[in-house]
Amino acid sequence: MIAEVETHEILGTLKSFFGFDGFKGTQEKIIKSLLSGKDTFVIMPTGGGKSLCYQLPAILSEGTAIVVSPLIALMKNQVDAIRGFSNETGIAHFLNSSLNKSDIMQVKKDVLSGKTKLLYIAPETLTKEDNINFFKEFKISFFAIDEAHCISEWGHDFRPEYRRLRPIIDAVGGVPVMALTATATPKVQQDIQKNLGMLTANLFKSSFNRGNLYYDVRPKQNVNKEIIKYVKQNSGKSGIIYCLSRKKVEEISEALKVNGIKAAPYHAGLDAKERARTQDMFLMEELNVIVATIAFGMGIDKPDVRFVIHHDIPKSLEGYYQETGRAGRDGGEGKCVTFYSHDDIMKLEKFMKDKPVAEQEIGKQMLSETAAFAETSSCRRKFLLHYFGEMFDEVLCNSMCDNCRHPKQKFEAKEDLELALECVLEIKEKHKIKDVINVLMGNLTSTAKTYKHNNLKSWGAGVDHDKDDKYWQSVLRQAIVNSFIDKDIENYGLLKMTDKGRAFMKKPYSVKFAKDRDNNNTNSDSGDDDIVVGGKGSGGAADEVLFALLKDMVKKIAKTKGLPPYVIFQEPSLEEMSIQYPISMDEMTKISGVGTGKAAKYGKPFVELIKKYVEENEIERPVDMVIKSVVNKSGLKVYIIQNIDRKISLKDMAKSKNLTLPNLLTEIETIVESGTKVNINYYIDDVMDEEKQDEIMEYFKESEDGSVQAALKELGENDYSEEEIRIMRIKFLSDFGN
Repeated sequence: MIAEVETHEILGTLKSFFGFDGFKGTQEKIIKSLLSGKDTFVIMPTGGGKSLCYQLPAILSEGTAIVVSPLIALMKNQVDAIRGFSNETGIAHFLNSSLNKSDIMQVKKDVLSGKTKLLYIAPETLTKEDNINFFKEFKISFFAIDEAHCISEWGHDFRPEYRRLRPIIDAVGGVPVMALTATATPKVQQDIQKNLGMLTANLFKSSFNRGNLYYDVRPKQNVNKEIIKYVKQNSGKSGIIYCLSRKKVEEISEALKVNGIKAAPYHAGLDAKERARTQDMFLMEELNVIVATIAFGMGIDKPDVRFVIHHDIPKSLEGYYQETGRAGRDGGEGKCVTFYSHDDIMKLEKFMKDKPVAEQEIGKQMLSETAAFAETSSCRRKFLLHYFGEMFDEVLCNSMCDNCRHPKQKFEAKEDLELALECVLEIKEKHKIKDVINVLMGNLTSTAKTYKHNNLKSWGAGVDHDKDDKYWQSVLRQAIVNSFIDKDIENYGLLKMTDKGRAFMKKPYSVKFAKDRDNNNTNSDSGDDDIVVGGKGSGGAADEVLFALLKDMVKKIAKTKGLPPYVIFQEPSLEEMSIQYPISMDEMTKISGVGTGKAAKYGKPFVELIKKYVEENEIERPVDMVIKSVVNKSGLKVYIIQNIDRKISLKDMAKSKNLTLPNLLTEIETIVESGTKVNINYYIDDVMDEEKQDEIMEYFKESEDGSVQAALKELGENDYSEEEIRIMRIKFLSDFGN
């Protein structure tokens, strides 16, 4: 029988050429569909084995398969992989703008000779007239349109050239077409089929669930520091860090390198050779981490990427799914960590303001879905799969998202769900989430006035819950994920009742929803020269016993030197020592407020005390105590020190750096508090008489805490200015502390 022969031949080629004993999932059915001459539409998540679905039929078929691919990097990867299975280098080629004339001639020669089974081509190259004529000169087995979501405006990576593919395919000749994508919502799926003329195609849709991926969304605080800490904790593992801007890519990459991590940047602003070299180094594991814009990764065939970090929330859930899908393609560990602040969503919305209105609407809806995913406290896997039209029981998540692993508090939502659904019905299922919330909160917007919403029964009925709209956003979002209502994506996200929602309204029952988290904390990476992990504000708890011992030592040393304790080390520095346990002079210099000078002058007894304490109490110190940051304020620091040495007036310095004098004094205070000696006597002598100087110096020698405000109060604000107190405090700390 023909079918049996075909099956035997397919399995034989799978084993002899690709070295596999069997197919994954629906691969065999997909391959048979294409080989029987049927248009075939494949929706399969990253790691599911999409490439084999057109590579194997291409090897088996007479002629050359044309594979349309959007990225040069993707083509090179795929071609190298196919050539690796064969002795014939001409078996696979790519045709794109990176080739010179002689390369193109070689490609065309191999294709016309019948050697080439797979020809990868960019959509822009495909549409060129001379290439269309060339395609008529040889037998084409089929067209495979990879990353087919690029055809849809609702996809996360819309490429207008993709919309011109069908007429070209028709012009070349009637051959089967295969469309493949890893991400397609029902709306995008419909768009692809319509634009490619594939409404009657055989559809193969695999589950979008990647069970080995762990989804984790964290508040965007000290994000650079947290990323470096995370990468160091996963030392030696391959990872990708995605950022929205090229500038941020360069910044994070530099910070990683400074901290001894093998990392490199990747974005469209780098030349093609450098990008290719970086990609090869990553594949060869000469680099552990790539920091990239979304220009990277679409075609990376690296199965053992162990983590994907998003410095910024992506513009759409398709983008998020695609990018996180780079992790754990071999079925092994895959951690997906995203840093999120709602402020980022607002920034992205502002970037859209110059686009056409329809495009803005699409973009805003995509962003609102992404924000909802980040802010939800329910199962992230369930939320993500629901977005792609797949129902999922969160029990099956197996604690593979942060919300399931660390469940948030649940609340009884029965009455509030009733109220929300009643409101959706009252406004005749013709409005979006924000309009429903405005009715429930009693916000008299222009929409509410136009439709006379203030006359409805549910007007203002939900105002008791919250001063803002977060609570109702959460209820409506969870109502959508749990299929009580549906968002009509065709009509700008209007909320519609489902059969489940109507059944609930007829006979309400107990429903538990999760309380949402607050993600409004924005990142503000400090400009410190050394960023310390686990220090103040990063969740580390000070060792109270050690802190007390350190304070006693400060007092003891201060007494022998005849100085106030704060001159030796200030309390924030002691607190950090009792979190980080520095046991070498090098580590001590990394404690904020210490610096090289102060460590050299006072650090040794403290290091010895801490080392002894750690050993006696078997303390497990933080694995990587210090994260070095890329030099940030050091330029200003050097400028100040150099100009003080040259005896330049502080006022002139401030003016040339566009600073106020108080701001300049703050910078100088930071310098001396970290242990660097400066001599500003020339400036002090110019603005203060000797008697005043002596009086302030005597005060600071006797003072317990050395604060400027306490000095002003004691010495008298009418007799001394804040500037005078501050410059004398700088002199005192520099002379006696450093």
